[in-house]
Amino acid sequence: MPGWVLLDFGTDWCGHCIAARSAIDAWRDAHADIEHLRIEDGRGRPLGRAYQVKLWPTLILLRVGRELARVVRPREARDLWPLEQALA
Repeated sequence: MPGWVLLDFGTDWCGHCIAARSAIDAWRDAHADIEHLRIEDGRGRPLGRAYQVKLWPTLILLRVGRELARVVRPREARDLWPLEQALA
């Protein structure tokens, strides 16, 4: 995909995903120009394996298909700082 894309790997039933959702959604809302794709991950799902996702939620910021930042199991807004740094 062209431009910036945030891949958001997780599930609706994952406790870590549920706990992080408000911080992730706030970051997404503050960066409306970035395409945000929530990806239901799990056993046998090839996209998560292709990105070597092992824990949920895992956020991967891409620009023109190249990974620039990754955040694993954020708990609050400050945990998303690596995404901000990649945008600078």
